[in-house]
Amino acid sequence: MIHLVFNDPDTHVLQQAIELDESLTGEIVCIKDDFAVGPLQNIYIGDGIEARKKWWNDILMGGDFELKLNDSESDDYQTVAQLVGTMRRDTEQTIWIWAAQNKHDVSGYYWLSKYMKEFQGRVFILYLNNLPFFNEKGQIFYPNWLHEIPAREFLKAKKLAREITPSEFEVDPDEWTKLCENDKGVRLLEGGKKLVQEDYDFYDAELKKFITTDWQKAAKIIHQFISKAKHITSEAYLLWRLKVMIAQEMFDVQGKIANMKDFEVKTKS
Repeated sequence: MIHLVFNDPDTHVLQQAIELDESLTGEIVCIKDDFAVGPLQNIYIGDGIEARKKWWNDILMGGDFELKLNDSESDDYQTVAQLVGTMRRDTEQTIWIWAAQNKHDVSGYYWLSKYMKEFQGRVFILYLNNLPFFNEKGQIFYPNWLHEIPAREFLKAKKLAREITPSEFEVDPDEWTKLCENDKGVRLLEGGKKLVQEDYDFYDAELKKFITTDWQKAAKIIHQFISKAKHITSEAYLLWRLKVMIAQEMFDVQGKIANMKDFEVKTKS
Protein backbone atom coordinates (compact mmCIF):
# COMPACT_ATOMS: atom_id res chain seq x y z
CA MET A 1 0.00 0.00 0.00
CA ILE A 2 1.22 3.47 -0.94
CA HIS A 3 -0.42 6.52 0.61
CA LEU A 4 -0.39 9.67 -1.48
CA VAL A 5 -1.01 13.15 -0.03
CA PHE A 6 -0.57 16.72 -1.25
CA ASN A 7 0.78 18.55 1.83
CA ASP A 8 3.79 17.92 4.05
CA PRO A 9 1.77 18.31 7.30
CA ASP A 10 -0.54 15.54 6.07
CA THR A 11 2.36 13.09 6.02
CA HIS A 12 2.99 13.58 9.73
CA VAL A 13 -0.58 12.97 10.91
CA LEU A 14 -0.96 10.00 8.54
CA GLN A 15 2.22 8.47 9.96
CA GLN A 16 0.72 8.83 13.44
CA ALA A 17 -2.42 7.06 12.19
CA ILE A 18 -0.32 4.20 10.81
CA GLU A 19 1.27 3.79 14.23
CA LEU A 20 -2.25 3.37 15.66
CA ASP A 21 -3.43 0.90 12.99
CA GLU A 22 -1.01 -1.52 11.34
CA SER A 23 -3.53 -2.25 8.56
CA LEU A 24 -2.62 1.18 7.16
CA THR A 25 1.10 0.36 7.01
CA GLY A 26 2.67 1.62 3.80
CA GLU A 27 4.91 4.22 2.22
CA ILE A 28 3.72 7.84 2.35
CA VAL A 29 4.40 9.90 -0.79
CA CYS A 30 3.80 13.66 -0.98
CA ILE A 31 3.15 15.71 -4.14
CA LYS A 32 4.58 19.12 -3.26
CA ASP A 33 3.50 21.55 -5.97
CA ASP A 34 0.42 23.76 -5.48
CA PHE A 35 -1.45 23.21 -8.74
CA ALA A 36 -4.23 25.56 -7.55
CA VAL A 37 -2.10 28.48 -8.77
CA GLY A 38 0.21 29.18 -11.68
CA PRO A 39 0.45 28.24 -15.37
CA LEU A 40 -0.83 24.86 -16.56
CA GLN A 41 -0.38 24.93 -20.32
CA ASN A 42 1.57 21.91 -21.64
CA ILE A 43 2.10 20.83 -18.05
CA TYR A 44 3.00 17.26 -18.98
CA ILE A 45 5.74 18.07 -21.51
CA GLY A 46 9.10 19.79 -21.29
CA ASP A 47 8.16 23.34 -22.31
CA GLY A 48 5.23 23.50 -19.93
CA ILE A 49 7.16 21.95 -17.06
CA GLU A 50 9.99 24.47 -17.50
CA ALA A 51 7.54 27.39 -17.82
CA ARG A 52 5.91 26.44 -14.53
CA LYS A 53 9.27 25.99 -12.84
CA LYS A 54 10.38 29.44 -14.01
CA TRP A 55 7.11 30.95 -12.77
CA TRP A 56 7.67 29.49 -9.31
CA ASN A 57 11.24 30.79 -9.33
CA ASP A 58 9.93 34.30 -10.03
CA ILE A 59 7.35 33.99 -7.22
CA LEU A 60 9.74 32.70 -4.58
CA MET A 61 12.84 34.74 -5.40
CA GLY A 62 13.92 37.50 -3.01
CA GLY A 63 11.74 36.82 0.02
CA ASP A 64 10.75 34.53 2.89
CA PHE A 65 10.28 31.53 0.62
CA GLU A 66 13.47 31.67 -1.43
CA LEU A 67 14.80 28.57 0.31
CA LYS A 68 12.04 26.59 -1.39
CA LEU A 69 13.88 27.12 -4.67
CA ASN A 70 16.21 24.33 -3.56
CA ASP A 71 13.18 22.03 -3.28
CA SER A 72 12.32 22.19 -6.97
CA GLU A 73 8.63 21.75 -7.76
CA SER A 74 9.63 19.72 -10.84
CA ASP A 75 10.68 16.91 -8.46
CA ASP A 76 7.02 15.90 -8.48
CA TYR A 77 7.56 14.51 -11.96
CA GLN A 78 10.41 12.37 -10.68
CA THR A 79 8.26 11.29 -7.73
CA VAL A 80 5.41 10.20 -9.98
CA ALA A 81 7.80 8.45 -12.39
CA GLN A 82 9.11 6.36 -9.49
CA LEU A 83 5.53 5.69 -8.38
CA VAL A 84 4.54 4.48 -11.85
CA GLY A 85 7.63 2.28 -12.00
CA THR A 86 6.76 0.70 -8.65
CA MET A 87 3.18 0.00 -9.75
CA ARG A 88 4.32 -1.61 -13.00
CA ARG A 89 6.86 -3.85 -11.30
CA ASP A 90 4.59 -4.93 -8.45
CA THR A 91 1.15 -5.80 -9.78
CA GLU A 92 -0.15 -6.40 -6.23
CA GLN A 93 0.67 -2.87 -5.10
CA THR A 94 -2.15 -0.40 -4.44
CA ILE A 95 -2.32 3.36 -4.06
CA TRP A 96 -4.54 5.28 -1.65
CA ILE A 97 -4.97 8.94 -2.58
CA TRP A 98 -5.98 11.09 0.41
CA ALA A 99 -7.68 14.42 -0.39
CA ALA A 100 -9.65 16.94 1.64
CA GLN A 101 -12.17 19.35 0.18
CA ASN A 102 -9.88 22.18 -0.83
CA LYS A 103 -8.64 23.48 -4.17
CA HIS A 104 -5.05 22.48 -3.45
CA ASP A 105 -5.78 18.77 -2.92
CA VAL A 106 -8.33 18.57 -5.72
CA SER A 107 -5.99 20.27 -8.20
CA GLY A 108 -3.24 17.86 -7.19
CA TYR A 109 -5.59 14.91 -7.69
CA TYR A 110 -6.49 16.08 -11.20
CA TRP A 111 -2.81 16.52 -12.15
CA LEU A 112 -2.05 13.03 -10.84
CA SER A 113 -5.01 11.29 -12.51
CA LYS A 114 -3.29 11.21 -15.92
CA TYR A 115 -0.53 9.01 -14.48
CA MET A 116 -2.84 6.73 -12.49
CA LYS A 117 -5.24 5.74 -15.28
CA GLU A 118 -3.30 2.64 -16.35
CA PHE A 119 -3.62 1.22 -12.82
CA GLN A 120 -7.42 1.37 -12.63
CA GLY A 121 -8.62 -1.16 -10.09
CA ARG A 122 -5.58 -0.64 -7.87
CA VAL A 123 -5.98 3.09 -7.18
CA PHE A 124 -8.30 4.16 -4.39
CA ILE A 125 -9.40 7.60 -3.26
CA LEU A 126 -10.38 8.82 0.19
CA TYR A 127 -12.05 12.16 -0.54
CA LEU A 128 -13.18 13.74 2.72
CA ASN A 129 -15.91 15.81 1.10
CA ASN A 130 -18.12 17.59 3.68
CA LEU A 131 -17.63 14.82 6.23
CA PRO A 132 -17.71 15.50 9.99
CA PHE A 133 -14.93 14.49 12.36
CA PHE A 134 -14.17 14.99 16.04
CA ASN A 135 -11.39 17.41 16.97
CA GLU A 136 -9.03 17.06 19.94
CA LYS A 137 -11.72 18.52 22.24
CA GLY A 138 -14.32 16.01 21.10
CA GLN A 139 -16.26 18.60 19.12
CA ILE A 140 -17.64 17.89 15.63
CA PHE A 141 -16.02 19.89 12.83
CA TYR A 142 -15.64 19.78 9.05
CA PRO A 143 -11.95 19.77 8.09
CA ASN A 144 -10.61 21.73 5.15
CA TRP A 145 -7.24 19.95 5.35
CA LEU A 146 -6.22 16.41 6.24
CA HIS A 147 -3.74 17.55 8.88
CA GLU A 148 -6.59 19.16 10.83
CA ILE A 149 -7.95 15.67 11.58
CA PRO A 150 -6.60 13.95 14.73
CA ALA A 151 -4.67 10.77 13.93
CA ARG A 152 -7.25 8.56 15.71
CA GLU A 153 -9.96 9.87 13.37
CA PHE A 154 -8.04 8.52 10.36
CA LEU A 155 -9.02 5.06 11.55
CA LYS A 156 -12.60 6.01 10.77
CA ALA A 157 -11.62 7.77 7.54
CA LYS A 158 -9.98 4.62 6.11
CA LYS A 159 -13.45 3.08 5.70
CA LEU A 160 -14.13 5.68 3.00
CA ALA A 161 -11.55 4.24 0.60
CA ARG A 162 -13.07 3.34 -2.76
CA GLU A 163 -11.75 2.49 -6.21
CA ILE A 164 -11.50 5.32 -8.69
CA THR A 165 -13.96 4.19 -11.37
CA PRO A 166 -13.23 3.78 -15.09
CA SER A 167 -15.66 6.64 -15.84
CA GLU A 168 -13.76 8.93 -13.46
CA PHE A 169 -10.52 8.05 -15.20
CA GLU A 170 -12.18 9.11 -18.46
CA VAL A 171 -13.91 12.29 -17.28
CA ASP A 172 -11.46 13.75 -14.74
CA PRO A 173 -8.39 13.98 -17.02
CA ASP A 174 -10.59 15.62 -19.68
CA GLU A 175 -11.81 18.22 -17.16
CA TRP A 176 -8.22 18.92 -16.15
CA THR A 177 -7.15 19.26 -19.79
CA LYS A 178 -9.79 21.96 -20.29
CA LEU A 179 -8.49 23.86 -17.27
CA CYS A 180 -4.92 23.56 -18.53
CA GLU A 181 -5.86 24.93 -21.94
CA ASN A 182 -7.62 28.00 -20.46
CA ASP A 183 -4.28 29.30 -19.18
CA LYS A 184 -5.53 31.16 -16.11
CA GLY A 185 -3.61 31.53 -12.87
CA VAL A 186 -5.98 30.68 -10.01
CA ARG A 187 -8.15 27.61 -9.40
CA LEU A 188 -11.10 27.68 -6.97
CA LEU A 189 -13.22 24.79 -5.69
CA GLU A 190 -16.94 25.30 -6.20
CA GLY A 191 -17.96 22.03 -4.54
CA GLY A 192 -17.35 18.32 -4.94
CA LYS A 193 -14.47 18.10 -7.43
CA LYS A 194 -15.59 21.04 -9.59
CA LEU A 195 -12.84 23.60 -10.16
CA VAL A 196 -13.30 27.03 -11.74
CA GLN A 197 -10.58 29.46 -12.76
CA GLU A 198 -9.79 33.14 -12.29
CA ASP A 199 -6.97 35.45 -13.37
CA TYR A 200 -3.71 35.84 -11.45
CA ASP A 201 -4.97 39.02 -9.76
CA PHE A 202 -8.03 37.30 -8.27
CA TYR A 203 -6.89 37.79 -4.65
CA ASP A 204 -5.78 41.42 -5.11
CA ALA A 205 -9.10 43.14 -4.40
CA GLU A 206 -9.56 41.32 -1.10
CA LEU A 207 -5.91 41.76 -0.13
CA LYS A 208 -6.19 45.52 -0.64
CA LYS A 209 -8.95 45.69 1.98
CA PHE A 210 -6.40 44.92 4.70
CA ILE A 211 -4.12 47.81 3.72
CA THR A 212 -5.04 50.92 5.73
CA THR A 213 -3.87 54.52 6.19
CA ASP A 214 -1.50 53.27 8.94
CA TRP A 215 1.85 51.62 8.33
CA GLN A 216 1.62 47.82 8.69
CA LYS A 217 4.15 45.09 8.20
CA ALA A 218 3.48 43.06 5.08
CA ALA A 219 3.37 39.99 7.34
CA LYS A 220 0.45 41.44 9.31
CA ILE A 221 -1.50 42.27 6.16
CA ILE A 222 -1.02 38.78 4.74
CA HIS A 223 -1.87 37.02 8.01
CA GLN A 224 -5.04 39.10 8.39
CA PHE A 225 -6.04 38.10 4.87
CA ILE A 226 -5.50 34.40 5.61
CA SER A 227 -7.48 34.54 8.85
CA LYS A 228 -10.44 36.55 7.50
CA ALA A 229 -10.82 36.16 3.72
CA LYS A 230 -13.27 33.66 2.24
CA HIS A 231 -10.87 32.45 -0.46
CA ILE A 232 -7.28 32.08 0.67
CA THR A 233 -4.02 30.91 -0.84
CA SER A 234 -0.40 30.48 0.25
CA GLU A 235 1.66 33.20 1.92
CA ALA A 236 4.14 32.94 -0.93
CA TYR A 237 1.51 33.76 -3.53
CA LEU A 238 0.06 36.62 -1.48
CA LEU A 239 3.51 38.13 -0.90
CA TRP A 240 4.11 38.03 -4.65
CA ARG A 241 0.77 39.74 -5.37
CA LEU A 242 1.52 42.43 -2.77
CA LYS A 243 4.91 43.08 -4.39
CA VAL A 244 3.24 43.30 -7.81
CA MET A 245 0.83 45.95 -6.56
CA ILE A 246 3.68 47.86 -4.92
CA ALA A 247 5.60 47.77 -8.22
CA GLN A 248 2.51 49.34 -9.81
CA GLU A 249 2.81 52.16 -7.21
CA MET A 250 -0.60 51.44 -5.74
CA PHE A 251 0.62 51.93 -2.13
CA ASP A 252 3.22 53.73 -0.07
CA VAL A 253 6.00 51.47 1.16
CA GLN A 254 8.99 51.76 3.48
CA GLY A 255 11.78 49.29 4.16
CA LYS A 256 13.44 46.64 2.02
CA ILE A 257 10.87 44.87 -0.14
CA ALA A 258 11.94 41.29 0.55
CA ASN A 259 10.77 39.25 3.53
CA MET A 260 7.31 39.97 4.91
CA LYS A 261 8.69 41.49 8.11
CA ASP A 262 11.19 43.70 6.29
CA PHE A 263 8.79 46.29 4.88
CA GLU A 264 5.64 48.20 5.74
CA VAL A 265 2.76 49.25 3.54
CA LYS A 266 -0.07 51.80 3.72
CA THR A 267 -2.51 53.45 1.36
CA LYS A 268 -1.27 56.34 -0.76
CA SER A 269 -0.92 59.63 1.14
